[in-house]
Amino acid sequence: MLTLKSLEPKIFDSLIFCYLCFMQFSEILGQEHIKSHLTKSADLGRIPHAQLFVGPEGSGTLPMAIAYAQYILCGNANGENGGENGGENESCNIKFDKISHPDLHFVYPTVSTEDVKTKPKSIDFIADWRAFVTHNPYGSLFDWYAVLGVNNKQGLIRVEDASDVLKTLALKSYEGGYKIMIVWMADKMNVEASNKLLKLLEEPPEKTIFILISEQEEDIIQTIRSRCQVLHFGGLPENCIAETLVAKKQIDSKLAATIAHQAQGNYNKALHLLQNDEDDYPFDEWFVTWVRAAFKAKGNASAIQDLIQWSEQIAGLGRETQKKFLEFCIEMFRQALLLNYESPSLVYLEPKVEKFQLANFAPFVNGNNIHEIFKELSDAMYHIERNGNAKIILTDLSIKLTRLIHKK
Repeated sequence: MLTLKSLEPKIFDSLIFCYLCFMQFSEILGQEHIKSHLTKSADLGRIPHAQLFVGPEGSGTLPMAIAYAQYILCGNANGENGGENGGENESCNIKFDKISHPDLHFVYPTVSTEDVKTKPKSIDFIADWRAFVTHNPYGSLFDWYAVLGVNNKQGLIRVEDASDVLKTLALKSYEGGYKIMIVWMADKMNVEASNKLLKLLEEPPEKTIFILISEQEEDIIQTIRSRCQVLHFGGLPENCIAETLVAKKQIDSKLAATIAHQAQGNYNKALHLLQNDEDDYPFDEWFVTWVRAAFKAKGNASAIQDLIQWSEQIAGLGRETQKKFLEFCIEMFRQALLLNYESPSLVYLEPKVEKFQLANFAPFVNGNNIHEIFKELSDAMYHIERNGNAKIILTDLSIKLTRLIHKK
């Protein structure tokens, strides 16, 4: 099994920005209105048994959930012991140092590995999970999959996880208070796991709190969503990200401002940009190669071979990398459209590929083709996620692009 320590140094270094020892509200970036809501409701003893935190990558949904759990489990509610890290709270807070409080539990997507060959579940990877969260609380699903080494597999939360949840929550809490279950990326639950968890949400054990986290709210079954109090997180403000980079990373304020603008509210992306590990996958090179081949292919049958070779190359990657690349393509077309319609202040991407300028490409992305381009890219992602043949999907997408890119 691939672990954090076995990752390539560059990838590992990008994760080691280790927050302070305790995941407390005071350390969470922005989202002040959500912090206020959670602390006030806890202080008043009005804690919903099920909540759903919905927000884009890097907005802080996971660290907020952990801070909320710490606030409740460590007796910070009602202002006891002097606040978040006061007096007798210290021993409880120390348990959160390595995300190991006995009444805090996690469920998250997993895959089979060399060590866990069948029916993988969250508890099988708890050591890697604790290390990942400790070092990268704003980390993405893609980052977590890199730790697992998913290759061509796709992470899921399976019925075995739901069975473990039932067993865990049937026991009394270790410290006589609440038990808290955080389900990270709840949209990755399969049908069997969703149905089993639904029964638990309908009749929750006493003093049990569920916190579900998702970037794709609509992918969670409606019956589960209807039983949760939903909190929506927005992307982080640029000044919040920039100020944090200056304070935590001691970088120049101008560089911090540039990175914050490119991060588009995603603190995890800002950290990757700072470490220059966005180049681990040359998405911009793949994109430029693709659109150049699509341009040449119109009326040039021999150029179709270039598109087929490109499709074979991308098809050889893991499915999660393919999906992430297609998301990148969607954003590149969106950036080109913004340039074409004279909104340069909203543009933050520029491929670092020789002799390619986004401004020169922009006139070919317009209101007549953008909707179809987005649809074809989204459809390709959908079919890849459902284990379609990536080579066929990408080849079909490429041939369609040769027509759409020339549409006036």
